[in-house]
Amino acid sequence: MTSSVAVKRVPLGSQGMEVSALGLGCMSMTSYYGPPKEEEEMVKLIHHAVGLGVTLLDTADIYGPHTNEILVGKAIKGIREKVQIATKFGIGSNPGGNGRAIRGDPEYVRACCEGSLKRLGVDCIDLYYQHRVDTSVPIEITVGELKKLVAEGKVKYVGLSEASASEIRRAHAVHPITAVQIEWSLWVRDVENDIIPTCRELGIGIVPYSPLGRGFFAGNIKAEDLAEGDFRKREVSFFQGDNLAKNQILLKRVAKIAEEKKCTTSQLALAWVIHKGAGKAVPIPGTTKIANLESNIASLGVKLTEEDIKALEDAVPPEEVAGERYTAQMLSFGWQNAKTPPLSSWKGSV
Repeated sequence: MTSSVAVKRVPLGSQGMEVSALGLGCMSMTSYYGPPKEEEEMVKLIHHAVGLGVTLLDTADIYGPHTNEILVGKAIKGIREKVQIATKFGIGSNPGGNGRAIRGDPEYVRACCEGSLKRLGVDCIDLYYQHRVDTSVPIEITVGELKKLVAEGKVKYVGLSEASASEIRRAHAVHPITAVQIEWSLWVRDVENDIIPTCRELGIGIVPYSPLGRGFFAGNIKAEDLAEGDFRKREVSFFQGDNLAKNQILLKRVAKIAEEKKCTTSQLALAWVIHKGAGKAVPIPGTTKIANLESNIASLGVKLTEEDIKALEDAVPPEEVAGERYTAQMLSFGWQNAKTPPLSSWKGSV
């Protein structure tokens, strides 16, 4: 299914931010899914996306690290007024270079913001996310510093990524949270239990990342198709061992429904997220190919009935999905349902 579907502008959250109904995740252009792609081609891709109406560009300082923000910064020169830039802070390297560290202390927040502004070549970040919750710093302290950056004009809107419902509430009480970024797809649906209802209650926009299951619902991915350096091979257990083969059974069921709907599996999976978002969610599928970008946009034109939704959810029941969205080691890193200490425990400066 190909289409010249118009990409409408929609509100994201209730704080006044307006973005394209579909965003573009830029991570894979420089990191995580194999070697970095040709810079000139990725700039062309971003320009093509903007030309088609996709204006929400998602990046982060850890992507590369730093190279993704630099790429996006180059791509938006001359078209800054046409795009909304979302970037993130909070995941860095340990001082000794051994693994990752999550930080949310005020000094780090400010330093990260200054670095991102410089790499992106902008005066203000449209949407600035805390990438992961720091379990050693009360979230009120982190968001308090973000509030200062908003007052200074360096950040326009504040977001959270992978925060629990309680963290979202605590953060929102300090400064309005415009959007929460979560992994949400046909095979990751636990966020529907409390995080999504909390966001809807508070008027917070939802930004689903990996809405195509990290590319799984885009086609028949085989283990040997994943390039060396592709983090799915080492950090996403859906794709490891026998799990990938078991999950292919679920994909065949989705493919059958897609055939009936006269669209691709990726368009169907993305349309499911869009439909479930009920106008309150803006997915950010990533791609490095113009054909895939156009296919993703066409998903905005796929109409689903309640019967279609039920059929899709029956085709991919959570209990039959093999594996987890991260390995046990990654999950132990504190990326799920992180709990920050109470504000009363904070001994640092505010």
